[in-house]
Amino acid sequence: MPDRLSAAEEARWVETMLARLEKQRSRSRVSDEKLLSRAHELACRHLPEVPEPASVRWVSNQNRRWGSCTPADRSIRLSTRLQAMPAWVVDYVLIHELAHLVEPAHNAAFWELVHRYPKAERAEGYLEGVSAASSLNLDEF
Repeated sequence: MPDRLSAAEEARWVETMLARLEKQRSRSRVSDEKLLSRAHELACRHLPEVPEPASVRWVSNQNRRWGSCTPADRSIRLSTRLQAMPAWVVDYVLIHELAHLVEPAHNAAFWELVHRYPKAERAEGYLEGVSAASSLNLDEF
């Protein structure tokens, strides 16, 4: 904090920042619930053999991946960077991670599952373009 702030101004600033953090956390919880619901809808429509994920949530610590999945505990995490992208791109990443619940490796069986999503190739191209534009190597999810 700048030295020029009085104790009262400093207290107001701390209060304001805490309120902002709580508001952000609150929005994140709602978004995570919607994300889990969307994952369920997509699985029912495109991957009925996939087990229900135990959790699906946004994370801010994935800077080189769009998403990740831990099949052992059925948890899926999506990078918050996806929040600014079209819904069909987020859906693709969800499908990609849901497919890992059945097929952990990026083998032919895995890609067969992923490409059941009608906009898979389009979303792959979109993500490749974003990666190229930001000069990141995002070959893996």
